[in-house]
Amino acid sequence: MPESSTDPKFWNTRYAAGRTPWDFGGVPAALGRFVTTNAATLRHGMRVLIPGCGSGYEIAAFAAAGCAVTAIDLSAVAVARVRREFGALASLRIVEGDFFTEKFSAAPFDLIYERTFLCALPPALWPRMVARTAELLRPGGVLAGFYLFGDKDDGPPFGLAPDEPAKLFAAHFDLARDEAVPPAESLAFFAGRERWQERTHKKA
Repeated sequence: MPESSTDPKFWNTRYAAGRTPWDFGGVPAALGRFVTTNAATLRHGMRVLIPGCGSGYEIAAFAAAGCAVTAIDLSAVAVARVRREFGALASLRIVEGDFFTEKFSAAPFDLIYERTFLCALPPALWPRMVARTAELLRPGGVLAGFYLFGDKDDGPPFGLAPDEPAKLFAAHFDLARDEAVPPAESLAFFAGRERWQERTHKKA
């Protein structure tokens, strides 16, 4: 039976072996610009969730901006790495668990950050992921981050088709920003296929 990206073993094996071609190794430039642009809004304990946090580099950027960050990952190996690197941050909660079933004590969140989480999930789970995201965000909250476009064959990563985001997100979110990520700002693995997108939760 093929390995499933919903199985913690799938990710533990790769993190333990250092086979992580999706690992950017730092804070992406587009996120840096987002944090700078929204500095006034992010201050004073804004609640941020990072699902599928992986190595968690972005945690420091949000924490430095004054946010209260919750990071979650299925992989015990990834979570252990995040705890070693960022465990001293008082404003950080690190959870080893399942985004779909975890009872987040900090919910509802003000912002959910997306970075290689959607594309790591089988496309059949995408509608459920979007619905769960809407459930965890406060009304008017923001979903922001990177989205991978391209083929679904042999994923993960599973790329979005051009018309898929509108179908996936329209029921819960309004698109506020959509721009291509310059190839020079992406890993070679993703170059030319990423877009930075921001959406606002339109639940009344």
